[in-house]
Amino acid sequence: MRTYSSRGLLIDKVDCIYEVDSIAIEHPSKEEKNLVYLDRNENLYGPAPKCFEVLRSIGINDLSLYSRDFQHGVKSRLTERLAADLKIPEQQILLSEGSEDMLKQVIHCYVKAGERILCPAQSWWYYQVVASEVGGVTVQYKLKEGADQFQYDVDEMISLYAKESPRVVLIASPNNPTGNSLSESDLQRLTDAFSESIIVLDEAYWGFSDISIERTEEQIKSYRNVLILRTFSKYYALAGARIAYAVAGLELTRLTKFASHYLGYNRISEALALAALDSPEYYRTITVQMQEDRKRFYDICDAQPGFTCFRSDANFVLVRIPAKMKEVLRDILKVKGIVIKYFSDAEFPNCIRLTLGTHQQNVLMMEALQTIFPKK
Repeated sequence: MRTYSSRGLLIDKVDCIYEVDSIAIEHPSKEEKNLVYLDRNENLYGPAPKCFEVLRSIGINDLSLYSRDFQHGVKSRLTERLAADLKIPEQQILLSEGSEDMLKQVIHCYVKAGERILCPAQSWWYYQVVASEVGGVTVQYKLKEGADQFQYDVDEMISLYAKESPRVVLIASPNNPTGNSLSESDLQRLTDAFSESIIVLDEAYWGFSDISIERTEEQIKSYRNVLILRTFSKYYALAGARIAYAVAGLELTRLTKFASHYLGYNRISEALALAALDSPEYYRTITVQMQEDRKRFYDICDAQPGFTCFRSDANFVLVRIPAKMKEVLRDILKVKGIVIKYFSDAEFPNCIRLTLGTHQQNVLMMEALQTIFPKK
């Protein structure tokens, strides 16, 4: 890879184009340049222009000096801002190097050798191995598959909880790769039943359907044993900056001490996150376009026999296709240079996961899908 200076388009929509002035960016190899990656659940529109302004304005102090935010009684400028936005005490906001980092910290803080964690079977692979880092035991619960949407089986989760007595319960909302969310009424039932455990609500894909933040304040006041994880990687398109935050219930004081960084955090990542928070209209524009494209995927797949496009609240959709069409689609996408996620495990037979890219990339994927449909 080499770097060069160029003008880059962040969004290229019919009615909305954002440009970034000359900055240093990575120049991909010829092979990489020709590929469209719709397999990683990254936000391919890129971050807001204000984030690039931050990069252009970085000075020696940002690189050479620790943060001095502790001098006025907060962990960082970012935790102070999030606390104000969410109307939650700053002490209950924790920063981490992506949600993966905070998930690891929760397990290392609370789980001892031999203790159990409860996690979804049809979800991110790291949930199923993180307990092993401290000698813990993983117990999996299954999601229910409906006609066009997966659901959490709350009754089964409560039954399994009574049997296993896990120290920590992991819930993803929306869940990857199924795209379904946990309803507020179901969360209420689970928190009532899981009162003796730590409940981790991973909302990494927050923002692509619901961008409200009022709910977070209500939840953290009502559920004292809940930790809500949010990341700037997905909705805010800052995966490379590795910055996330968690909101901790009042009973999780052990974690708030465990996760504290007394010399502060990555000042550049914090500045990027603050710039993203200052750009709500930019991200709302992206979300609206993604929602429209997501519905188009539903409509296209629903019209074809043997196809199931599961409803999703995230920036991806899970699609089950006829077995005989899987290799045909793989060959077509290889020629077109489109990379998607193919599942081979028993939980998702004949399934693919399509990350929602830019509108132009989504159109290419829709056209590729339609080429494998039976001719009428």
